[in-house]
Amino acid sequence: MDINLIDPDIYERGGPPHDQFGWLREHAPVFWHEYGGAPGWPGFWAVTRHEDVALVSRHPEIFSSERRTSALRELPDKIVERRRFMLLDMDPPRHTRQRGLVNRGFTPRMIGRLEDAIRQTCASLLDAVVASGEADFVHDIAAPLPVQVICELVGAPPEDRQRLYALTNRMTSFDDSEVSSRADSVQATNEIYTYASELGELRRQQPRDDIVTRLLQPDEDGNELTALEFNLFVILLILGGNETTRNAASGGMLALLQHPQQWQRLLASPALIPTAAEEIIRWVTPINAFRRTAVRDTELAGQKIAEGDKVLLFYTSANRDEDVFAAPQKFDIGRAPNPHVGFGGGGAHFCLGRHLAALELRVLLQAIAERMPGITLDGPVTRLRSNFINGIKRMPVRFETCTKPTPSSQPS
Repeated sequence: MDINLIDPDIYERGGPPHDQFGWLREHAPVFWHEYGGAPGWPGFWAVTRHEDVALVSRHPEIFSSERRTSALRELPDKIVERRRFMLLDMDPPRHTRQRGLVNRGFTPRMIGRLEDAIRQTCASLLDAVVASGEADFVHDIAAPLPVQVICELVGAPPEDRQRLYALTNRMTSFDDSEVSSRADSVQATNEIYTYASELGELRRQQPRDDIVTRLLQPDEDGNELTALEFNLFVILLILGGNETTRNAASGGMLALLQHPQQWQRLLASPALIPTAAEEIIRWVTPINAFRRTAVRDTELAGQKIAEGDKVLLFYTSANRDEDVFAAPQKFDIGRAPNPHVGFGGGGAHFCLGRHLAALELRVLLQAIAERMPGITLDGPVTRLRSNFINGIKRMPVRFETCTKPTPSSQPS
């Protein structure tokens, strides 16, 4: 098979190349991927099996996020140095220290407080489109939800929502000329950095009961985030909170509409919503891959890897591993157990916001099932040109006009 896992045109045309991933899992699960056709893409090891993705994720002492960061492309040294202050691009013990500090803002109490706000946001978004009987699911529903939730989480004013949504698009969609460019991505990153700095200064002067104020306070031992660490974490929070939930929601709704028997199953059994949310994350896998760098000579699945080698963990492939999931190419909203790696392969970098993302998906699924059970696709779906984010740009849908229901007692 002709293997090319990084051409963004492939992802734009048909989504992740599952045929290639399947072949690699069977024949070459740790595969040397030669690619010199674009700047920033030297050869790398493609890791495609669930077991190996999890192993690499749990051993940062061998496979480092910090040495050359987690970015798929090669970055200039000066950017690498700066990104090493971001939680995503740290190894223990630095990562352990900062993770301990930011964990204070993600307690069950802090996340639980958001549930009512998420329900109100979903209701407002559906109110705005339900009378017309049609919408762009991405633009009107999936995209506004997480940005509004993140604004609520960090205490950002409502008027900043559209700006932050646009900035995250520009940061991550640099391979799609319709959305952004490399220069525009850098500019957007600088703008969000400035925004984070201004938000931090505002909370120092006007503390509130929100995550930003919590992050700025010293812990019980007097440790606190530096200004640079705080600003970079806010960027990560805004970026991760928006992109992953948005693309899981839109990709998940697409899966339900392409598998109508599963949608009818969900309507008939709302108790399946929690397992449906987890299956959506497995099926969609919003983040396709992250990078690690070998810090010493080692071996993985019988393949010798040299110090300094680039290693890409393909979560999309691991989530379709036949050795882990029964009928992995089947979309099954009742799948249990479901040990997907949609939030990372475990270990130090397991997604900090996974419970918030799952909560948003559950509440949204419940709202759509109640308000627009007859939802269907209403035109072609346009995918994002990206080998990093499994995203959808446009997804027209149609639905019957529904009246607002009595709030459901179904637990999320």
